[in-house]
Amino acid sequence: MSAPLKPLADRVVAVRDAVSTQTASGIYLPDNAKEKPVLAKVAAIGPDVKGIKVGDKIVYKEYSTTELKIDGTEYLIVKEEDILATV
Repeated sequence: MSAPLKPLADRVVAVRDAVSTQTASGIYLPDNAKEKPVLAKVAAIGPDVKGIKVGDKIVYKEYSTTELKIDGTEYLIVKEEDILATV
């Protein structure tokens, strides 16, 4: 996966995982009731990033990202220190 963005320093560009539109019991959720997941797949990394590779799935702090939509794909820009774990 390649991103049209080239992150600088310790930034990571990732694509958020798809949100489920149905609950476990079969109820469909409207768009405004869906909870945004905190899992994403890494699309690009900056030159100073040490412990993460392109293609890794990451868990990140929910309110510490910059969201950007390019060509219909929503990208997240996350600082390496705001990444909590890899999956």
